[in-house]
Amino acid sequence: MSGTGNITIWINSPGGDCVAAAQIYNMLMDYKGEVTVKIDGIAASAASVIAMAGTKVLMSPVSMLMIHNPMTVAMGDTAEMQKAIDMLASVKDSIINAYEIKTSLSRAKLAHLMDAETWMDANKAVELGFADGILSREDANTDSPNSDAMLYSQAAVVNSLMGKIASKCRIQPSAAEPERSVAEIMERLDTIKKFM
Repeated sequence: MSGTGNITIWINSPGGDCVAAAQIYNMLMDYKGEVTVKIDGIAASAASVIAMAGTKVLMSPVSMLMIHNPMTVAMGDTAEMQKAIDMLASVKDSIINAYEIKTSLSRAKLAHLMDAETWMDANKAVELGFADGILSREDANTDSPNSDAMLYSQAAVVNSLMGKIASKCRIQPSAAEPERSVAEIMERLDTIKKFM
């Protein structure tokens, strides 16, 4: 990531791929400016690892943070199962590294919390060091994403994609068929959007 200005990352995620989370975590840890993480819904599983990259982590009073052991799907004989078990142990150790840096809790305590699949509200997350504070009304109002800009952005992306689809699907009119106007094409695209 380039730049050095302060950034705010809003998280509302049930988690996902731990390798992708590790890459996002590393990028945020490497960022030169202040990284404020604001959890406004849920930061669970791999998303909790990303949250630990914040210089400051703030949680909504109604948000949740969840940590647990990594999981995988494996198939094969006992040797293959043992490889999967060993891999999960290594992944767990790497996740504990991120939690330990942020919380200063012992590795044994963190391992126990992961074993128990621990769900934390904002107060518990602050108490254990996973978060630095609880969002107040002022924090939310001064720094929340601009919903109008996000809606415009989403509409612009959809319209741009629909325009590209229309250009790819354009059929040259025959002599008997008149060429369609842009308004007619857009009307058809609006009809298509309703079914998406």
